[in-house]
Amino acid sequence: MLKKLKQKAQSIKKDILALYLAGKHKDTPIIVKILIVITTAYAFSPIDLIPDFIPVLGYIDDLIILPAAILLIIKLIPDNVLKQCREEAESMENRPKNYIAAGVIILIWLTAITLIIIKLAKN
Repeated sequence: MLKKLKQKAQSIKKDILALYLAGKHKDTPIIVKILIVITTAYAFSPIDLIPDFIPVLGYIDDLIILPAAILLIIKLIPDNVLKQCREEAESMENRPKNYIAAGVIILIWLTAITLIIIKLAKN
């Protein structure tokens, strides 16, 4: 069973890269592109819908919600686009790095920490 879960995790990793590529593809519908941006931003964000420190429930978004969103988006991408993007994802050795997204996430965290410090300093 553990081997099957590892294979599924590898498949999802490849699909996330394929989703990234599909989001840039000209034949992907605009609504699907929006869903891809939302899902990938959530997948790479350190902020969770349900915080991980909550016992059992904390990992539901990582184990159920995120894979379900990925599977839904895969169903919405045209077959020819998905096939092409999966093939391209397989052949990519260097995965894309999005420094802008990383910067935005860091900025959000720094802003949140600053606001908390200011709030605590006033009390």
